Amino acid sequence: MKKKLNSGFAGLLVSLLIIVPSVSKGQSEKAVVKKYLGALPKVERSKTLQKYRMTAVYINRDLYGNFTGKTKVSGDYTSGLPGDSSMWNNVYISASNNFSDPFPAGTKQDYMENFRYIPSDKMMEEKSFKSFPKSVENIFARNLIWDMMSADIFAWNYYDSLELNVPYIIPEMKGEFNMADIGNYSHNKVVICWKGISELNGQLCALIEFNAIDNKLELSMDMIKTKGTEQYWGSVLVSTKTMNIEHADMYSGTIQEVEVKGMKDKILVKTIRELEIRKIQ
Repeated sequence: MKKKLNSGFAGLLVSLLIIVPSVSKGQSEKAVVKKYLGALPKVERSKTLQKYRMTAVYINRDLYGNFTGKTKVSGDYTSGLPGDSSMWNNVYISASNNFSDPFPAGTKQDYMENFRYIPSDKMMEEKSFKSFPKSVENIFARNLIWDMMSADIFAWNYYDSLELNVPYIIPEMKGEFNMADIGNYSHNKVVICWKGISELNGQLCALIEFNAIDNKLELSMDMIKTKGTEQYWGSVLVSTKTMNIEHADMYSGTIQEVEVKGMKDKILVKTIRELEIRKIQ
């Protein structure tokens, strides 16, 4: 649930080997550092077809750390389609009340099959989700869309502004905004930072880390209302040749007061989310 794309949009701690180029005879260490870490190369982003598998696991606990339930959401995302559009397929949601049990196969979200759109500010408007059911579960599906758009923002929108190990505060990602009429989200501050060069899928990649701490979240739907805070962080690997995302990870922690229709008492829930974006084509 992030700030809207470009002017207002708003989940890698990936164990990858950081490339340390061998310093050959006659080539100084300083020259190697200058070549790979002096500045990010200026390239045009390739708009070829790209496919990814996104998986997000939500673990719910009470404030004392006692497990109360878990949910897994997964889907296949395709970008680079005609007209700069993107599409989702094979979106499944599954849940379990046992921490150690594997997730069941889950339920396919048919309304997300071939769901196609152009990533833009419009994806923060309720009319963009008119085909979605009026249920709490559709928040998970919306999050797939919003989290993928967030990864795009961190990978591309400020690429030219990044310097090695110099934090960059995204100016547009601050303040409250409406999440397609299901609630409000307020960013405190979003920071991204180019941390180095790595390798994945045969590509030299810029490792860009991001974090957003002490954000406020409030949801209001027919069956449920929540109010709380969230922090999220992670990193994205971006090819320095094509500017395509090669991999991303996001983590978040949320504490919310939850009011469910028909229940007398409110409950306090702590949710930890682990999200992976893995390239499959």
